[in-house]
Amino acid sequence: MSIPSPQKLGAADIQAIFENSPFIASLKLDVKEVDHDKGVLTVAAPFLPAFERGANTGQWHGGPLAAIIDTVGDFAVGMQIGRGLPTINFRVDYLRPAINTNLLAVATVRRAGKSVGVADVDLYNDQGVLLAIGRASYSTLP
Repeated sequence: MSIPSPQKLGAADIQAIFENSPFIASLKLDVKEVDHDKGVLTVAAPFLPAFERGANTGQWHGGPLAAIIDTVGDFAVGMQIGRGLPTINFRVDYLRPAINTNLLAVATVRRAGKSVGVADVDLYNDQGVLLAIGRASYSTLP
């Protein structure tokens, strides 16, 4: 008897999970592409005034940027495993400020193993300029 492989998550599945989580829903994330073969998840994030570093500056605070990177990395690995996953470790490098722009997060799965998954996430502005990069590891244990 073989062990069944996990059910992979599609774009609609991930979007529904995003919308069912009060915190993730507050980020207003929009799943744009799921590519299981390449292990890539692409998600758009709109700029919201609640994300501003300072009132009326149009500059994103680093906290929402980190939350977007962590969430998209999580579900890039999770789309292969079939569920959201707890974060083990996370880091982000901010390369330049995000000002008056929506964002595009592109996560690439580096490993989706039996106990640990790893994803790299690139965060771009509306002009396609790389603003931040993140890497996170997630527990894939049942």
